[in-house]
Amino acid sequence: MENVKEFITEQLKEIQEKVGNGKVLLGLSGGVDSSVCAVLINQAIGANLTCILVDHGLMRKNEADEVEKMFKEQYNMNIIKVDAEDRFLQKLAGVTEPEQKRKIIGEEFIRVFEEEGKKIGAVDFLAQGTIYPDIIESKTDKNKVIKSHHNVGGLPDVIDFKELIEPLKTLYKNEVREVGIALGMPEDLVFRQPFPGPGIGVRVIGELTKVRLDLLREVDYIFREEVKNAGLMKDINQYFAILTGLRTVGVKNNERTYDEVIALRAVVTIDFVHAKWAKIPLEVLAKVSEKITKLDGVSRVVYDITDKPTSTIEWE
Repeated sequence: MENVKEFITEQLKEIQEKVGNGKVLLGLSGGVDSSVCAVLINQAIGANLTCILVDHGLMRKNEADEVEKMFKEQYNMNIIKVDAEDRFLQKLAGVTEPEQKRKIIGEEFIRVFEEEGKKIGAVDFLAQGTIYPDIIESKTDKNKVIKSHHNVGGLPDVIDFKELIEPLKTLYKNEVREVGIALGMPEDLVFRQPFPGPGIGVRVIGELTKVRLDLLREVDYIFREEVKNAGLMKDINQYFAILTGLRTVGVKNNERTYDEVIALRAVVTIDFVHAKWAKIPLEVLAKVSEKITKLDGVSRVVYDITDKPTSTIEWE
């Protein structure tokens, strides 16, 4: 990006002109994109922005509480936290196909927004942290769709809002972070791990149950903590764990087990359109594997060494 401050000034002006005295509703996940979007819009219209934090049971460990606390205390934002875990898991029961998961999660998000919007009164605009790679991967040509994003291609046909506000839709991830830093946001937030709209729902291959989701939360937490402890947070652009849905034979306490295979994914990238797998030191991977395989329900850990393309960064 040539001039970050100029971009911010233009977006603030555009948001103010478009919104006027209207009310804006934003889905805040705590990921980099939605967080920067929230701070930018908050700076433009202040109290006319309301953020909906949907705890759909698909967030990372402790994430919903951490996000709520951060934005209330640091930014004094209007935040409504909705406990919707049971609702989402009921809708997703028995669903295994990735695109169907994304569509269900995206539609349920909008339904929650509509309901909460009605509770707080008239809401004129829906804001989203859509970025350019989301649009690329959600091409309008159905024959060329790589994967739908609930903030691009997975929206239901009927939305009870006048218009979408997407101030970051022309930016790549690194540019979003530049905007965040220029807005004075803390580095811990700006360099927080990217997180897909459907949450860990697309990192658990197969059916989404609370047991499987809770297991992945623990696994992912271990991986992220060890990367942090090794001082590699800024060297790796995205890293996370996947519950593969495969089971293999293992041995624990001198007894045979037949449990889940965990995959670890880490990439180095500038624009998130192309990415190289990250060459994490073997001693770090060994420590991660040792800790993860101590968990009940896990028999094996593998490391994904595929670039994008040919693979996407996420597994689903």
